[in-house]
Amino acid sequence: MTVAQRIGIRIADMRDGTTFKYQELGIAPSEYSAATKAIERLRKKGVVDRASTGVFYKPKKTVFGDLKPAQDELVKPYLYENNKRIAYVTGTSLYNRMGLTTQVPKNLSVASRDRRIITRIGDMQIRPVKSYVDVTKDNYQYLEILDAIKDIKIIPDSNIGTSILIICNGLQSLPEPSKLVKLALKYPPRVRALVGAMLEKVGLGKLTSALQSSINPLSSFKYGIDEDLLPLANKWKIS
Repeated sequence: MTVAQRIGIRIADMRDGTTFKYQELGIAPSEYSAATKAIERLRKKGVVDRASTGVFYKPKKTVFGDLKPAQDELVKPYLYENNKRIAYVTGTSLYNRMGLTTQVPKNLSVASRDRRIITRIGDMQIRPVKSYVDVTKDNYQYLEILDAIKDIKIIPDSNIGTSILIICNGLQSLPEPSKLVKLALKYPPRVRALVGAMLEKVGLGKLTSALQSSINPLSSFKYGIDEDLLPLANKWKIS
C-alpha cells in the first residue's frame, strides 16, 4: 500500500473538524516527502485544508460550504507532542471559559515549560507563556486554576470578589486538592497566600500548612479583599 493510500484511509477514518499533523498519520520520517505531496493533492480535492504551518484539518461539509474546526480543535495540535500534553491555554481565553470575564480575546496565550509556541492560525496569533512546572495531562487543570489566581487582579472586565467566589466553588470539586497545594508552591508568594485563604474558606484548611510555612511572615498582599469574602484573610496577610 502506498503512502498516499495509507494517508487517505487514515483521514477517511477521522471525524469532520479534526486537526492533525504529519506525525499522526502513521508514517515514517522517511515518508514525509511523499506525505507532503499526498496532502497537497487532498487539499486540491477539498478533502483537507491547512490550519497553519504543518497543521491540517478535515473540514465539515455543510450546505453553506466547508466549516473550519472550533478554536479548541485548532489549538489542540500545539498542546501535545507525541500524544503527550506539553501545554495549555491560559490568559483571557481561559478566564472567559472559567466565567471570570466576558471578554473574548482575539489572540491566545499558550503556556509550556520548555516550548515557545508561537504561530498564527488564520487571524489568531498564539503567544507563548512559560509555565511554572512541566505540563502534563494530570496537572494542567490545576495550573489553569493557579494562573487565574495569579492574574486575579488583572483579568479584564472582572470583579475580584466574584472571581474569588467562582474559583472557590471550583476548588470544592477538585479530585485531588493536595495536588493544587503542591503545584502552588512553585508560584509566587502572593499566589500561595491567596490559595491558602481560599482553601480555608472551602473547608480544606488542613492542606495549607506547607503553603503557610513557605511564606515570609513579614510579607503582606494587597488585593482589596475583606474578611467577609475570605474569613481568614488576615491570617494570610491579605487585605
